[in-house]
Amino acid sequence: MTDATTKTPVAGRTAGKGVGTIDARKYFGTYDHRPLRVKDDHLRRVLAGQDLLLFDGAMGTQLQARGLAAGEVPELLCLTNPQEITQIHQAYVQAGSEVVTTNTFGASAPKLGDAATVEEVFSAAVACAKASGARYVAADIGPTGSLLEPMGTLPFDDAYELFAQQVRAADAAGADLFIIETMADLAEAKAAVLAAKEYSDLPIFCTMTFDEDGRTFLGTTPEVAAKTLSSLGASVVGINCSLGPKDVAPLVRRMLPWSSVPVMAQANAGLPHVEDGVTLYDIKPAEYCEAVRDMLDAGVTVIGGCCGTTPDYIAGERDLLAGRTPTARDVCRDFAVTSSQRLVSLPAGHVGVIGERINPTGKRRMKEALRSGNYDYVMQEAISQTDAGAQVLDVNAGLPEIDESATLRRLMADLQGVTNLPLQVDSAVPATIEAAVRSYPGKPIINSTNGKQETMDAVIPIAAHYGCALVALTIDEKGIPQTAEGRLEVARGIVAATDAAGIPRQDVVVDCLCMAASTDQSAPRAILDGIALVKRELPGVRTVLGVSNISFGLPFRPLVNATFLAAAFAAGLDLCIINPCQQRMMDVVNSWRVLSGEDQSAQAYVAGYAGRCDAAPSAPAAAAGAATPAAGASAQGPSEPAPAADDPVAQARAMVLAGRKGPMPALMRDILATHDVLFAINDVLIPALDEVGVRFEKGTFFLPQLMASAEAAKAGFNTIKEANDAAGVEVASKGKVAVCTVKGDIHDIGKNIVKMLLENYGYDVIDLGRDVDPQVVVDTVVREHLQVVGLSALMTATVPAMADTIELLRQQAPWCKVIVGGAVLNPEYAKMVGADYYAKDAAESARIVGEILGQ
Repeated sequence: MTDATTKTPVAGRTAGKGVGTIDARKYFGTYDHRPLRVKDDHLRRVLAGQDLLLFDGAMGTQLQARGLAAGEVPELLCLTNPQEITQIHQAYVQAGSEVVTTNTFGASAPKLGDAATVEEVFSAAVACAKASGARYVAADIGPTGSLLEPMGTLPFDDAYELFAQQVRAADAAGADLFIIETMADLAEAKAAVLAAKEYSDLPIFCTMTFDEDGRTFLGTTPEVAAKTLSSLGASVVGINCSLGPKDVAPLVRRMLPWSSVPVMAQANAGLPHVEDGVTLYDIKPAEYCEAVRDMLDAGVTVIGGCCGTTPDYIAGERDLLAGRTPTARDVCRDFAVTSSQRLVSLPAGHVGVIGERINPTGKRRMKEALRSGNYDYVMQEAISQTDAGAQVLDVNAGLPEIDESATLRRLMADLQGVTNLPLQVDSAVPATIEAAVRSYPGKPIINSTNGKQETMDAVIPIAAHYGCALVALTIDEKGIPQTAEGRLEVARGIVAATDAAGIPRQDVVVDCLCMAASTDQSAPRAILDGIALVKRELPGVRTVLGVSNISFGLPFRPLVNATFLAAAFAAGLDLCIINPCQQRMMDVVNSWRVLSGEDQSAQAYVAGYAGRCDAAPSAPAAAAGAATPAAGASAQGPSEPAPAADDPVAQARAMVLAGRKGPMPALMRDILATHDVLFAINDVLIPALDEVGVRFEKGTFFLPQLMASAEAAKAGFNTIKEANDAAGVEVASKGKVAVCTVKGDIHDIGKNIVKMLLENYGYDVIDLGRDVDPQVVVDTVVREHLQVVGLSALMTATVPAMADTIELLRQQAPWCKVIVGGAVLNPEYAKMVGADYYAKDAAESARIVGEILGQ
């Protein structure tokens, strides 16, 4: 499989100002496409991929070296000790930094509390940075520290407002650009980028942080991050923190083909360790810079440093850049869309499948499910289509008797827990489309615009603003043209409008509209000719077709549909909207992939069809529908054999693995009718959760699937509790555990995930919250006589507070075992702070607690 590429410098996108809440035009009347406000020509050339740029190194490392006390809020030093902050900036400027990053990584309203306002801190921080004499001041914006819905409790709009407050403050203070960094949640990164686009016209640099397995803790790959964020309108994308430069290098290389804007890298100086109370890092400047050289050679154009890097590292990078010009790189121009976990690309000559089943039109059971709020039925349709070989799922909630916008957003949120496929947002209402795509953690397809001027004016700006792909229907004010040439002219008008809006041609998907052959036998020929004309006359665009209308009014419709689909592929069709669970349709798709050369050596076809005959059909060869492997696409996991309908035990286990909580109450009641409570817990729910943990450990499940499965198990536990309450029986707890985020750290994502999983395993969890004083932890352990406590820290600056907490526990509660975890922790660091156990994720935390408490 070969990507269509072009070897050119990468041009940046212009950012619009846009919106303040769900509807951009609510505030501005239209989308603002004014160009970026760029300080000088050098920065303009950097954003065009024509010059190199050097950032600074770590602020936290320098503050710790200067005696920052554990639990102290570093951002407040901009107000209380501005000279010291300026001196740190000056040291980096003297080392060669062109950009200094403000000391505002955690300067959000929740973290600052009553100590200072966001505006006060950003004003002081920008002033400190400007006083250093740096050429550019980057306003630093870090994550909120909370997990966004649907997996967490923070609404997308609330996160957006927190970021918007920081953006407004930084812009007013005189920053030159934004650096949104250390993001692990693609939805949160999207909220921050949108806030920057919509409340400022300064350039936006956005970097994410990845684990050793090449994914964020939510399962996002470098490819997904690069495609999504560059399409959204970030000026530069990249990686920071995470790992040392040798480990970051292969990840940033994976970003390079998928980013339409320059790519940056700011790695850590290796792994931290403590010597005589001082945090040190194991990679020295010379070794660090050698790895950075490799990234520059690959096409990275913006560099700097993260945790552990000092002015010595920046001086080495300055020497690397001397006399160097940007390395040209290959940028993929394929059609590509993303979910938070998967990138699906369609190189020229390849065909893709969009599943059509989540749409109430002509589907009685889907209508009933949407009306009654039976979303589990919708989730099952998604799972079935995923297993059958769909690559994208169309999602439509267009019933007049329900709240379409709220239902569509709910479905898109729930679908993230059961499938990793990108979604196609299907609605005729522009406000509904915008509400859905705004918070979607990925790059979706919008279905659709058409040739009507009113519709283009409403929908095309949404696609451009949010970086979506767009279906373009060949219908205008005059209706659907009868001829291929008429369809082409409508498509030509739409493409002219998308070109003007800055939407890349490969993101525009023209639908020549399928009409029934039973009423007009000239229609199929016009459609096929229209597809061929669009592909020839509008180079770069893709084509799509909803196939099933062709057979309306005819008997044995699947045969007509399949035959027409094969003809459409021959005419140049790229994407088909079909029911992938229909064997005959997927047979056409998979066999066409052999005939067109997409399925090289017919490997997928042979694997799926060997031994099959029409007399005994097997499941369709879903493997032949896989997306480009290099795009980081991975399956949800191996499909499970369908459990017997009369076996509630197997059904319940399967529902937990599928993350489907809807059927769990009824299944648990069936189980409790013939088994006792302990069987239901220990032989049904716990083994299912253990299997989820195994898949999470193997990397076939990620956090959305883990949490969806935990919710399904929780529904089962709740049913057991209700039954016991009705019978006056109390289920014995498996033990008590306390969890918290340590003093000075307001980030509670990891802690909340651990809490939820432990509760689903049957433990009573005492959640002490975040920013917890060591004595509060100790008092709780002593009062409850707890055997185990879990401590979390995200920031290097708060690890000393973790050590203080453990030391106090050793003095006053020596019997208590301590588990530690968090983004900045590793086994060596855990040992150095005195912990008994290090848990790299929630699943391991549950295993360790079970070991300690003898469960």
